Amino acid sequence: MPAPLRNFLITKSSNPVDLLNAATRLFGGSISTSPLDGLCRGEHELRGVAARDFAVGYFASPLDVRVSSAGGRSSYFVNIGVSGAIAASCGGLHTTLDTATAGVVNPGDTQELRPARPTPSRFLGLRIDAALVDQEFTALTGRPPVSTVRFDFALDLVKPKGRAVLLLVRSLLEQLDSGDPLFQRAELQRSQLRCIVTALLLAQPHSHTGELRDGPQPGHPRSLRAALAFIEAHLTEHITLGDLATAADCAPRTLSSAFRDRLGLSPMSYVRNLRLDRIRQDLLTTTDNVGTIAYRWGVSHLGRFAGDYHSRFNELPSATAARR
Repeated sequence: MPAPLRNFLITKSSNPVDLLNAATRLFGGSISTSPLDGLCRGEHELRGVAARDFAVGYFASPLDVRVSSAGGRSSYFVNIGVSGAIAASCGGLHTTLDTATAGVVNPGDTQELRPARPTPSRFLGLRIDAALVDQEFTALTGRPPVSTVRFDFALDLVKPKGRAVLLLVRSLLEQLDSGDPLFQRAELQRSQLRCIVTALLLAQPHSHTGELRDGPQPGHPRSLRAALAFIEAHLTEHITLGDLATAADCAPRTLSSAFRDRLGLSPMSYVRNLRLDRIRQDLLTTTDNVGTIAYRWGVSHLGRFAGDYHSRFNELPSATAARR
């Protein structure tokens, strides 16, 4: 793979601190990096692009680093070797990152990367929002994952499935490098990223692989469709289980069973999560304050809302608003 992101240089320095600081900025504060064996000298280069759902960086450095979650976004990381080799470890698992093997790191995990010396190693780091993985999983199965999707660590890039993921990543990089304004549009970048996520879900074994093998779930029953339509139409209002049962024309217990069987959570959990997702979108795309947005989407208790928001996104609403 030729050196990518040629027009997106962030830092090129003999000071490794510049690389560490730039890497943290690139990934939106979602990671912290620190050297494992001192600040080794040499050339340290980082090129990268950050967008709403992802960030991608090209690293050329002999520096040993530890990458760990630091609050903020819940994210997956895919590391792909460009040249040289990197000894990578995560949660007691070990692999060598090179042009034949990539590493997939799950939300909350800490990874250690030790480039082989003396030749500088070069690799790509791709950060993907966990919410996008959940979204694509839901599109494939018809229901959201009941727990975090956790991928196996080592991804074989030589076998056909892994090679498909690699080709899609290369396509994204070629679009970014083309200089064509069309490919700088967020809609096209997100479409390409969704293809990468879908391929990753289908190519790499993970904790919910069995559900993908079962194929899409049958269509939702009429009562569930009616309840979901009611939620979409009245999400900014106060909604109770009784309201949903009336809209669905069935007993509350029957409706609750339908939600758990088809969507993996209770009706009111579904309402809460959807409301939090819409609030997060407004926090990132408008200049309105947190309270105004929360009340707009039917929140009546800001203290409880802040706790629910933190539980879902691993950060407070104020931290999300500060990034816009």
